[in-house]
Amino acid sequence: MTFVVVGMGLMAFLAATTLAIDVGMFMTARSQAQNAADAGALAGAIALGFNDYDDRSASGPAVQSAMHTAEANAVMHGTVSVTPDDVTFPVGPAGLANRVRVIVHRTAGRANPVQTLVGPLFGVPTVDIEATATAEAAPANAMTCVKPFIIPDRWLEAQTGALATEPDTFQMYDKKGELLANPDTYIPSGPNYTGYNNETDRGRRLTLRAGTGNNINPTFYYSLALGGETGGADYDWNIANCNTTIMHRGEIVIQEPGNMVGPTVSGAKELIARDPNAYWDTAKNTVVTTLGGQSPRVFPIPLYDPIFYEEGKQNGRFADFKVANWIGFFLESVTGNEIYGRIIPIAGIADSNSPTLDNAFPIAIRLVE
Repeated sequence: MTFVVVGMGLMAFLAATTLAIDVGMFMTARSQAQNAADAGALAGAIALGFNDYDDRSASGPAVQSAMHTAEANAVMHGTVSVTPDDVTFPVGPAGLANRVRVIVHRTAGRANPVQTLVGPLFGVPTVDIEATATAEAAPANAMTCVKPFIIPDRWLEAQTGALATEPDTFQMYDKKGELLANPDTYIPSGPNYTGYNNETDRGRRLTLRAGTGNNINPTFYYSLALGGETGGADYDWNIANCNTTIMHRGEIVIQEPGNMVGPTVSGAKELIARDPNAYWDTAKNTVVTTLGGQSPRVFPIPLYDPIFYEEGKQNGRFADFKVANWIGFFLESVTGNEIYGRIIPIAGIADSNSPTLDNAFPIAIRLVE
């Protein structure tokens, strides 16, 4: 009788142990499925924000990136099932269709359920595992790794009725300080925002030149003292490297004394040397780099509010700039004192403690569900 009791107890113990292994497998599978869904949603949001915001078709970059990334994350050594119907674009609380939701499956209905170990003894040979994640390409209102020079945000030129281009100059007041009858117009936010757009301006070529006097020209840059650091050596380093100081929308930044043309050119050349083979692919309208990931030659440039600066000129505030937005910039080349590059979408930071930026150029990618 003792042998019988011990044998039955051992069988029960083994069954409980094996069942615990099954449960552990289920929990691991569920965690891995969630990782696959998270990765797919983030990849879809990145493609939506940086490849094509308007293409939500089954063959578009957002859907394809979400599917392929999710499928690349195995669940219990098996591939998850994700179809175009599993990738959707829900509208967020702000009313923007800037979210990507992904559902991944390892289920009997998709012919890829997770196999059990002891389950067959109880008539449960497989279990279904699913996971859902939602990511968002949100407007960014803060930025880091900003280069220490600033250009004006774009305005509507009164004389032509078109968006400002070289060699336009922003003008609101006459020489006597009186408001012009027909001044140039800058709209900082909302549906009529006049500034740069990360889709329509993608690939636009800009030639940056050191600002002269206090004229507001679309491509004249002014040097900044990032994080309170001044001097040519620090300025040069901030161009060639990443200054982790976080800059916020609406922040007042101070001009670096002098035009810093030499350090600007020196830092730009050093930056090019870090990825000398990168180039702009005009067919794909993007940067090609052999380094993997983002080229160090792609960086954010802050944009200042031209109205704030112009009004400051009337009160003697020649060196104060208010951050209005940012653009992504691919540094192509340096010739003499001129810097050539292309506008490109860029990632930013969504700071809940900073005002929301309508029509933000940079995009913050984050999981929301």
